[in-house]
Amino acid sequence: GVDIKLEKRIPSGAGLGGGSSNASGVIKGLNSIYKLNLTEAQMKSIASSLGADISFFIHGGTQKGEGIGDRLYILPHPVKGAILLVIPDVNIDTSWAYGLIKNKLEYVGKSPNFASFFQENIFPEEIFKNDFEEVVFPAYPEIGKIKTALIKLGAVYASLSGSGSTVYGIFNDESVAVSAESHFNSSYHTIVTFSANSKISY
Repeated sequence: GVDIKLEKRIPSGAGLGGGSSNASGVIKGLNSIYKLNLTEAQMKSIASSLGADISFFIHGGTQKGEGIGDRLYILPHPVKGAILLVIPDVNIDTSWAYGLIKNKLEYVGKSPNFASFFQENIFPEEIFKNDFEEVVFPAYPEIGKIKTALIKLGAVYASLSGSGSTVYGIFNDESVAVSAESHFNSSYHTIVTFSANSKISY
């Protein structure tokens, strides 16, 4: 067996995939330690059996997910610009959010060409939508106000991340993102980050 010491740097219940990325790290780590020589496809299969979001982190980068997130397609163009994460001190129960939203989801037809949107730096809100906002914002109005503030502060797009509680804003200009961060960092944990299209390594 192996002894694993986990130092959490991604908050739980924040909608940032912290637990899922930890799980994928264990899969990749065990593959390396025991020289199992599993392919990426084999590791993704194992990951999917453990949780819907885990297989995403086997490869990392910018991907389009379908189904329950288990069918993944690598996109060649990462999101451009700076991304401001605003993390309230609120822990959203994922099972609660899924329980409320599962009957609200509707089939929207053929998926748009997401790759072209990333290439052209277009973020049409009617396409890039997080349905969890319909249940999380009424229950936690403070989180909804963060999204509104991000747009007013210059974000070209803002959204709840996963089932929350983190809200992120995408900014074309890093200096605008840093300026917007100063609006929030006295009340919330904030991070300005950038997207990457490289594989995650352990």
